[in-house]
Amino acid sequence: MSSSDELPAGWRIVEGHHLEKEFRFPDFAQALAFTNEIGALAEEAGHHPDIALGWGRVRVTLSTHDAGGVTAKDYALAAKIERLKR
Repeated sequence: MSSSDELPAGWRIVEGHHLEKEFRFPDFAQALAFTNEIGALAEEAGHHPDIALGWGRVRVTLSTHDAGGVTAKDYALAAKIERLKR
């Protein structure tokens, strides 16, 4: 993946700098479990998002810091995160 045409549903490009999506859950425990699953994927990929966890929500922000913006790595990790959804 490498263009906004290929973004998974609900993801958006913010200020041309990063990808972002907020996921909703019925409670904190499910949001936390999803956060941990994202963490495992990120470690596996060697590409680490910023994750904001709150009661019933997880906001994921992806960018490639050393590139100063969005790269193919970000699109690939967004797609993998989408496959985690229940």
